[in-house]
Amino acid sequence: MVDLMKLQNGSDVRGVAAEGVEGEAVNLTPDAVNLIGQAFVQWLSNRTGKEAKDIRIGVGHDSRITAEKMKEAFFQGLFTAGASVYDCGLVSTPSMFMTVVFPEFAFDGSVMITASHLPFNRNGLKFFNPDGGLEKSDITEILTIAKTLTPATSDRKAESCRSLDAYTKSLRKKICAGVNAEDYEHPLKGLHIVVDAGNGAGGFFVDQVLAPLGADTSGSQFLEPDGMFPNHIPNPENKQAMEAIRKAVLDNHADLGIIFDTDVDRMSAVLPDGSEVNRDAIIAMMAAILAKDYPGGTIVTDSVTSDRLTVFLEKELQMKHHRFKRGYKNVINECKRLNEEGILSPLAIETSGHGALSENYYLDDGAYMAVKLLIAAALAAKEGKALGSFIEKLEKGIDEREYRMKLTCEDFASYGQNVLAQFEERAKAAGYAVAPNSYEGVRISFDSEDVKGWMLLRLSLHDPLMPLNMEGVRPGDCDKMIAIVRELLNGFDKLEVI
Repeated sequence: MVDLMKLQNGSDVRGVAAEGVEGEAVNLTPDAVNLIGQAFVQWLSNRTGKEAKDIRIGVGHDSRITAEKMKEAFFQGLFTAGASVYDCGLVSTPSMFMTVVFPEFAFDGSVMITASHLPFNRNGLKFFNPDGGLEKSDITEILTIAKTLTPATSDRKAESCRSLDAYTKSLRKKICAGVNAEDYEHPLKGLHIVVDAGNGAGGFFVDQVLAPLGADTSGSQFLEPDGMFPNHIPNPENKQAMEAIRKAVLDNHADLGIIFDTDVDRMSAVLPDGSEVNRDAIIAMMAAILAKDYPGGTIVTDSVTSDRLTVFLEKELQMKHHRFKRGYKNVINECKRLNEEGILSPLAIETSGHGALSENYYLDDGAYMAVKLLIAAALAAKEGKALGSFIEKLEKGIDEREYRMKLTCEDFASYGQNVLAQFEERAKAAGYAVAPNSYEGVRISFDSEDVKGWMLLRLSLHDPLMPLNMEGVRPGDCDKMIAIVRELLNGFDKLEVI
């Protein structure tokens, strides 16, 4: 039996679910999934005070090749524990959360079978209850319960549930109300929008959201579910994926391109001229769209955002930039915390394309972000403006780089923390501007005639790696910063310095 605790990946469960990659043995087995299903019912029963027989759980999946096998194993676990089970089929992760919110379902919990953008052989489980996505501690608790159980089967059957229909209806209503067009039911008429679903679960956005609202969707691509992901990695951070949607926009002379990750909790976009709206740009775009409704609001981002983004948010939008830790649950929880303390924070968003709005249950929902983008595009078109005007004052990046330096020792976490402490101490001694409020790693800004830009050195949460992100304002600035890094990290023999 596999070690169930090793299947935890932060606030999700992830593992190898299929053979096919050398050196990667299957550890997310049907038996493991069965036990996790049983444990989830027990966890929900403990949390809600309901008996297992009264608990209702929805289950959906993306296009992965192991989806059906995993779903059946998970069903068996849920049935064995006594819960009622609803099969939502091929859906998006955000739509599964909505099954615990929408009154026509009101499930006690829901689960999405997905491993986001990871390779074909991987799969995983994302869990929701009415409070949102489960926390890391909740997953630890579920896996701890699962360790005490034994795999079992049942002859019960899941009830079919068309939850995606209700979800897409809510998205269409949001767009109609937001645009308030003269032709109310067709607010996207006259807009040419291409979608790249990367052969994941996002193809529904074309047929069930865009087309019914009047949009021209010709040129949309890779909408068919295919868990081998034959065209490109379904990941808005991937250069090949972004080039694919960029080419589709230019080739089809579209007004907007939208690209989703596998399970549609992330998105990025491309403007008519081929400009990519991802990383810092997608954060700037969403903030600019929200600025009017949330004046002076605080935008929570991950740690690797640029100084130029801070200037745009604070000087152009008159908002506040709160740079926090990497990890979508980290930025979401920080956004929640700020609002609970009375600090207006409408958006938690990572450069990866994970974006959660306070107005939408703090749910990282790529389709909802696309809806906000579409409303803005339609309203801008009414006024004869381009969507790109929202971020025209965001300074363009010149040279962005990321290095992942290996730590070659057993106790890499302690060694890495010492590296960070020494790195910061040496940087201050050299007179460099070290950010006083870094929640993750050490951030240095440069603004001299010799070098302009910023860098962030941090320690990976799970792996023996120290990622180094940097951005130069001028050609050659990054090369100069690399020389500074080597000087500041001199003598660390267990770190493979660039």
